[in-house]
Amino acid sequence: MRQPAVAAPADRSFWLQDIAAAPATQPLVGGERADVVIVGGGYTGLWTALRIRDLAPETRIMVVEADQCGSGASGRNGGQVHSWFAELDQISAVVGEEEGRELCADSVDAIAELEKLQRDGTIDMDLRLDGWLWTASSSAQEGAWNRAVAMTEAAGANRFRQLTGEEIKQRTGSSASYAGVVEPNAGTVHPAKLATGLRDLAIARGVVVHERSPVTEILPGRTCQVQTAQGEVRAEKVVLAANAWLSALPELRRHLYVVASQVVATAEIPDLLDRIRWRDGASICDSQRQVLYYQRTPKGRVVFGRGSGNIAYAGKFGQSFNRSPERGRDNIRELGRVYPELRGVPIDYDWAGPVDCVPEHVPVFDHLNGHPNIVFGMGYNGTGIAQTPIGGRILASLVLERKDRWSGSGLVGLDRRKTMPPEPFRYLGAKLVRAAIARRNGAEIRDEKPGVLTRFLSELTPGGGEH
Repeated sequence: MRQPAVAAPADRSFWLQDIAAAPATQPLVGGERADVVIVGGGYTGLWTALRIRDLAPETRIMVVEADQCGSGASGRNGGQVHSWFAELDQISAVVGEEEGRELCADSVDAIAELEKLQRDGTIDMDLRLDGWLWTASSSAQEGAWNRAVAMTEAAGANRFRQLTGEEIKQRTGSSASYAGVVEPNAGTVHPAKLATGLRDLAIARGVVVHERSPVTEILPGRTCQVQTAQGEVRAEKVVLAANAWLSALPELRRHLYVVASQVVATAEIPDLLDRIRWRDGASICDSQRQVLYYQRTPKGRVVFGRGSGNIAYAGKFGQSFNRSPERGRDNIRELGRVYPELRGVPIDYDWAGPVDCVPEHVPVFDHLNGHPNIVFGMGYNGTGIAQTPIGGRILASLVLERKDRWSGSGLVGLDRRKTMPPEPFRYLGAKLVRAAIARRNGAEIRDEKPGVLTRFLSELTPGGGEH
C-alpha cells in the first residue's frame, strides 16, 4: 500500500482547521484480532462499520486510518448534500432504470438519516437543507440537467423545480447563473463535523478505531494480516475504503483515475453577503465540465471549489495534491467573476486533494480477484455525502456474505466496468484533455464557440464534476 502524504496543519482544509480536528484514538501497536478490519476512516469506512454493527452486533470491527478520521476526501470536500437523482441517467446506464430509481430513493433516505442524526443530537454537522441549485452560467451549460430531470419525473419522483434567473439571483446574490433547477430537499453540511461525528458514533457503538496507523501491507489468506508501521491486525475479512489511495492496487488502477479538486474559503464576511442577499445554506453549482461548487457557511464565509484538473501519474500523488502552489488562483478568479462584489476579499484558506474517479461516474464495489474475503468500494467522483451511506450498506452485505438487494446490486462487479488506458498514455492523454476542457470552459463562459480540436479533445474525458 502506498503511504499517504499527510497534510501539514496549515495545508488542511478549512473544515478540519475550523474545529481543530485531531485524532481521538491511539495508533495500532502490537498484534490484535478482529472479524472485520476496515482500511480507511472516511465516510465509506465509517458508514460500513456502522452498517455491520447494525446487521451483526457481535462482529468485532476495527477501523485503521492512516492519519485522522476525515482527513481525506471526507473532511475536505465542498460540503454539498444532494440526492443521486441528479445522476439518475448515469446510474441507470450501469444498473438499469429500475434499480437506478431505487438507489436514488435510497439517497433521499440517506439525507433523512443525516437529518435525524442532527435533530436527535447524535452528530452536530451544521446540516442545512435549504436546497441544491444546479445552474447554467453560459448558453453551452443550459439544460445540462434536462435528461436527469426528465427521468426523475418519469420515475414519479418530484425532486426538482425549474428556476428563473431572478430566483437564482435572489437565492445566491449573483446574476452569473441565469437558468437552472433546484432540489429543495438538499443543501450543505460541515464535512469535518460529519466525519468526526461518525467516528465518535462508531466508537460509542463498540467499533475499535486506530488513527495514525497507515497500512503498509496486506497479506491475504483465509486469515488476512493487515500490517502497519507499529502493529498488525489479523482478520477474516478486510474492507478497502481508502478512496484515491486504492490506485496503489494494479487491479483497481485499471478502472480508477485520480484528479485533484481545489477549494478556497474566504474570510468571514456575513454583512457583505447579507447586502447582496446571499443568506441561506443552499449548495450551488454550475454546469461547467470542471464544475464550480460553492456555499455560504453559517458564519458567513464563502467556500468555493473547483475540479482543478491536476492529474496523478500512475495514481501516485503526494504533497502537491494537498495544497497547490497556485494557491487556488483559478478559484479566486472565478469567485470574482461569479461575485464581482467579493473581489479583493481575503482568502483565509486554500486546500486541495485527490478524488477517486471512475469513467462511469458511478461507484463500484466488489471483491478483489481471487480474494473473496477482501472487498472494496471506490469511484464516488466527488459526490458522496448522501451516497456513502448506501456504499456502506453494500460493503457490509458483501463482507458479511449476505444475499440481499445490496450484495446483489448492479453497482457490484468490477469486470463490467470500463478500463483506462495504460501509462504513460493515460497521463499524457489526460493532460491534453484537461487542458482542452479548460480552454473550452473559458470560451463557453464568454459565450464563444471553442475550436474544433478543443471540442474534440474535451469530449474524450471520462471524468466530470466533483462536488
